[in-house]
Amino acid sequence: MTISCTNCHRPYPETGVPYKCPVCGGVFDFVDMPALDPAQVDARLPGIWRYRHTFGLPEDAPAVTLGEGGTPLLKAKGFGREVYLKPEYMNPSGAFKDRGMAVLTSFLLARGVTEAVEDSSGNAGASFGAYAARAGIRARVFVPDSASGPKRRQIGAYGSEVVRILGKRSDVADAVKQAAEAGAVYASHAYLPFILPGYATLAYEIFEQLGGLPGTVVAPCGQGSLLLGIGRGFENLRRAGVTSGMPRLVGVQAMACAPLWAVFNMGPAGGQWVTEGVTAAEGVRVRFPVWGDAVLRIVGQSGGTMIAAEEDRILPARDHLARLGFHVEPTSALAWEALRQAPDMPGPVVLVLTGAGLKSDL
Repeated sequence: MTISCTNCHRPYPETGVPYKCPVCGGVFDFVDMPALDPAQVDARLPGIWRYRHTFGLPEDAPAVTLGEGGTPLLKAKGFGREVYLKPEYMNPSGAFKDRGMAVLTSFLLARGVTEAVEDSSGNAGASFGAYAARAGIRARVFVPDSASGPKRRQIGAYGSEVVRILGKRSDVADAVKQAAEAGAVYASHAYLPFILPGYATLAYEIFEQLGGLPGTVVAPCGQGSLLLGIGRGFENLRRAGVTSGMPRLVGVQAMACAPLWAVFNMGPAGGQWVTEGVTAAEGVRVRFPVWGDAVLRIVGQSGGTMIAAEEDRILPARDHLARLGFHVEPTSALAWEALRQAPDMPGPVVLVLTGAGLKSDL
């Protein structure tokens, strides 16, 4: 396993937890993800930790866990076809973020971190608050003032300090970076690549639960790390000789803030008109996604696509899912809207439901 700066190619430092390259300011990423060895999958361990050998953690790193992973794969009927739903809101903090945060927090402990900051529209902050509490790390979480009340209260319930920032989601990111420049450890779910092996476990679980490869996997995209991690998980399965192909990856954004959709469909010039508009799908309101290039590359390589949802379609999609028994927040409903827009996606189709409906004010 090697992690280096995508710009100047310097390796990730052996000490400390820089969120970006301290020399050129570039983003760190895996040069090669830790390989999957089916013989090392330990079925005795719970959830994602069956795949610990793929996390790249030091051998003596403690496993910070709240029981994340192992979510079911459930059949449903939608728009004239059978699909599978992966309810990631069944993770401990109510969102998919727990898979990545468990690995990231374990890495933080291995590096001796005792306090850290994070920024979030809600779910990542709640997840970080939960895992920081579990690990004994003092947490300070920056959130937009517009973040839903249930998410803010959840973050505070874990004992984290909640710092509310007036303005857009990007203003929150600027505020937490100022704290990092002042010396705080920035445990960023957006920048630090250590979350990606956690998200890759979704691919392993889906493959095991289906008994084979899905035809398409659909997930909401903000920073894009979830879809990127899933894609790399399927790449790991292929490299291990377990499969011979990849599913199509489909990312979904809200039209109010859809930079990945714009660039994928119209090229670099398409990103120029994108705004950070208000959307019910607050979890994907990201104007400048850190993982944008990597996400677009893996989506294209898979033969997949990016889809954008008009605002007036998001809440009806959420309500449709609720009538099927799946109570999700609006961001999760983007996956269902993608199915409506593209009902002919190759099957089996898996829709990732990212967050719980109880987290939303709407």
